Amino acid sequence: MTWKVKAVGVMVCVALLGWAVQGFYSVYVENGRLIQANATLKQSLSEQIALIAHQQGQLRHLAEQDAKRIQELTHAKSEIARLHTASLAHPERVYIKAKCPVPETTAPAGMADAATARPTDAAVRNYWLLRERIATSEHMMQGLQDYIKTQCR
Repeated sequence: MTWKVKAVGVMVCVALLGWAVQGFYSVYVENGRLIQANATLKQSLSEQIALIAHQQGQLRHLAEQDAKRIQELTHAKSEIARLHTASLAHPERVYIKAKCPVPETTAPAGMADAATARPTDAAVRNYWLLRERIATSEHMMQGLQDYIKTQCR
């Protein structure tokens, strides 16, 4: 064999060796880039997990507040219903606190057998309806205030 064939063989070997080194180097560089991207993604994932855990804690707290308010509202409505039932069973025990203005002039003597003043049936129904709506509104406002205090910091 001549020196030209050997030189061509050496050049081909050097070219193959250069190509292999360049291939290994590009794999090494790509591996480093992927390792860095993986670390960034792991950090982002851990931040997302922490955020989700915090949000789940807030949701549990809101659910507890909601359950408490619903229980209080149910209790208030049952108490109103109990009082309403009692007032229907014994209407003579329903007392309405009222102040009537005293007339300046003396009124003639009234009838001896006059019945006591009573509200109309519609007024009594409206009274119980208003009591229930007031209780509902009150508990809704308390729930909203609790939400604002805990969530809008």
